[in-house]
Amino acid sequence: MTIDKIVDKYVPRERQRRFLYLSFPAWMIVSYGVLLGAFTSKSVIEDLGMSGSLAAAFLKSSVFIGMLVGAFLSGFIADVFGRKMAMNVYLLFATLFTFLSGFTADAKLFITMRILAGFGYGGLMPSVNTYLSETISIRIRGMYLVLLESMWAIGSILVGLVHITLGQTTWRWDYWMMGIGFALFIGFLIVPESPRFAFLKGGKKALEEVLRKEVKEEVEDLKKVKIPISELLKGEYMKRTLVIWLVWFSLSIIYYGIFLWLPKIFASKGLLEHSMWMTFLMMVFQLPGYLLAAYLIEKMGRVRSLSLFLFGTAAASLGFALVSNQPLYITMAFLTSIFCLGAWGIVYAYTPELYPTACRTTGNGAAGTVTRIGDMIAPYIIPMFKGNVIASLVFFSILALISGIAVAVLRFETKGSEIS
Repeated sequence: MTIDKIVDKYVPRERQRRFLYLSFPAWMIVSYGVLLGAFTSKSVIEDLGMSGSLAAAFLKSSVFIGMLVGAFLSGFIADVFGRKMAMNVYLLFATLFTFLSGFTADAKLFITMRILAGFGYGGLMPSVNTYLSETISIRIRGMYLVLLESMWAIGSILVGLVHITLGQTTWRWDYWMMGIGFALFIGFLIVPESPRFAFLKGGKKALEEVLRKEVKEEVEDLKKVKIPISELLKGEYMKRTLVIWLVWFSLSIIYYGIFLWLPKIFASKGLLEHSMWMTFLMMVFQLPGYLLAAYLIEKMGRVRSLSLFLFGTAAASLGFALVSNQPLYITMAFLTSIFCLGAWGIVYAYTPELYPTACRTTGNGAAGTVTRIGDMIAPYIIPMFKGNVIASLVFFSILALISGIAVAVLRFETKGSEIS
């Protein structure tokens, strides 16, 4: 019997739901921490004596430097020390250094703290993503992973709520609130190891210890072959790797290029007084995108649903750039949020299904590394276009269109398939 069928038979659905619920706060922590820059950068720059649009871009991109390193090492840490260990290490970095950022009074120290927190954000997502994908039934895997990704919207809504309430007194409260995240260690410390990882490292005995049940069936061996990142660009993996890297890179550029500059974007359309509230509403409209993606990913499959959301992002961001009627402009802004975040949800579910167990975390980590490169570039896109918001949004639209075409051409469908 395959390990997927073992998980389906021996891991009760209620236990799978508990794993999903435990993963939710981790995603919210990353979202909250990364998007702090969208709301606090202006106050931090003024308080710590920084100045200029490039300073703002560097401040916003510093967290992504840490995320790049964290994502790059996530495959090694999770594949060698286990999914559980990886999740706890990255959670520590994410929560502790975000919390400590609220106490800094020096610009260099603040940026250092953001880089260290970014290390935690960058590794926590692929580690949790891999853990959940290896612990749930193939019949609900896609839906569960998109629901996990939907927690990004909840985290972004929370950072907006904290900022427009406590954050109005001082930006430091936005960072101090991350201290609540320490409570997640209780769950992460007692959670069992991934069944697939346990079987891969310790065989049937280790698998039974994780499942807390005797497995009567013979379990098919998993190949203990370590596939380096270079192998992802060869043979059967090359096309799917290049396409998924393009999608991750493009979505990163689009999302952070837009969302980290939302107050400026709305101000350019005469909505300066309402820019923070409009930014908050954009965060809110991420949630229906995820929920729609969670429904369509199992109805339409990965390829068709991802293509749909990428093409939708292209059309909406083009409208966001070109329309002048204010109600229609706001509608296009919200549609950009819905389609872009729906695409994010699907690509998070799709990526781990492209690779076998032996290199799944490596594949996830490599894709995450490509994403982090896009993250670091994204805050500089609008300054690169000399503050021209229209040109920037048209550029984002073109990226989404190219990515959608690439996915449609690849046509590598994984819906309902076992992950080897």
